[in-house]
Amino acid sequence: MDVVILILLAVLAIIVLSLILGSFFTVSTAEVAVLTRFGKFLRVAEAGLNWKAPYLDTVAGVVSLRVNQITLTMETKTKDNVFVTIPISVQNRVRPERVYDAFYKLSDPVAQIKSYVEQVILGHVPGMTLDEVFASQSSIAAAVKQELDADMAAFGYEIVNVLVTDIIPDAKVKSAMNDINAAQREQVAATARGEADKILVVKKAEAEAESKALQGQGIANQRKAIVEGLQNSIEQFQKAVEGATPKDVMQLVLVTQYFDTLKSIGENDKTNTLFLAHSPSAVKEVSDQILESMLIAQNSTVMSR
Repeated sequence: MDVVILILLAVLAIIVLSLILGSFFTVSTAEVAVLTRFGKFLRVAEAGLNWKAPYLDTVAGVVSLRVNQITLTMETKTKDNVFVTIPISVQNRVRPERVYDAFYKLSDPVAQIKSYVEQVILGHVPGMTLDEVFASQSSIAAAVKQELDADMAAFGYEIVNVLVTDIIPDAKVKSAMNDINAAQREQVAATARGEADKILVVKKAEAEAESKALQGQGIANQRKAIVEGLQNSIEQFQKAVEGATPKDVMQLVLVTQYFDTLKSIGENDKTNTLFLAHSPSAVKEVSDQILESMLIAQNSTVMSR
């Protein structure tokens, strides 16, 4: 009899101990537990060691308070009839004070958040051109966050951030855009090359003009020096030889120049064959022609003055 009582007491003790131990449960950090009693919401258990009434209370579920990221891809058409794919990342979390709404009001939070994002994107992108979509990438993300945060607040969710990570047009459109960009750059490069060539031509023309001017000035100085030298030579020759006229001196100078020219031609091994009259009468004829030309030029100069 005593043995039976001891066994019953032991069984009773085990049952009581299991009930006591089974009434305690733990919740991890950054999580909360939803407790119900007979299927009705009771309370939210915070992180750490918690107690519930045995057989009466039940842990209906655990809700994470961490920031969760939902990645989705939207495909839509722009105002200029270009189909684009827009990858979007939505970072969200459950508000600690709205755990009840987040747990009970949404059956599939991820799918419903995606639906809201699609609604916002379809309300903005079709009214923009492709260039405007690229330029308004950050503003699209801000608009999605603003509207999504307002809609999801009623369900206990906070939208931490929305990231539009890329704008991907159709492959053919992207290729055409690259061709247009390359053509524009080539046009700019061609214009730059044309301007450079123009500058080179202008500078070359300026250099040639300056060279011709300097060359003409040099020739003029050379002729002036020759005339002054001839004048000095004639004056000295007349002083040394009595009765010599300027014409005699000029003939002597011209004959000397004539023979110097023949000497220079003969010394150059690359000179082609030349046939020149070299008799005294021919030389005198050449000198007479040169003197006659000089006199005509001198008379013309005097008459013009």
